[in-house]
Amino acid sequence: MSETITEQDVETSSHVPAAESSDTGASFNSRYGEILTKVNQTLEQVDWNQAGKAGKALGILLAVIVAQILIKGVLDTINLLPVVPGLLELLGLVVVGTWSWKNLTTSEKRSVVLERVRTLRQEYLG
Repeated sequence: MSETITEQDVETSSHVPAAESSDTGASFNSRYGEILTKVNQTLEQVDWNQAGKAGKALGILLAVIVAQILIKGVLDTINLLPVVPGLLELLGLVVVGTWSWKNLTTSEKRSVVLERVRTLRQEYLG
């Protein structure tokens, strides 16, 4: 019940008549021409001054994404070193402790910090 395929069967089944292949090529060329004409008409109608703003925003977004990928790569590399992550955590605790000691030990210092936070909030959030 097994059928064997001969070279002749393969040649005859893969053969496409020349008329069909040239019709397909002409059809593709005409469709391609129509699509290019429509694309060109659409591009002529675009207000490129407005598109410049969108391009800048898209460029900034792309730059931020690339920067985040690079930062993640650096942090992952640092995390692979055995001692460095613990030292960075310790450094963070020291910086927070020093800032807290300098800015939060007395009520006057705390009021100054709260006033700075309120001023920044008002300035940025309105």
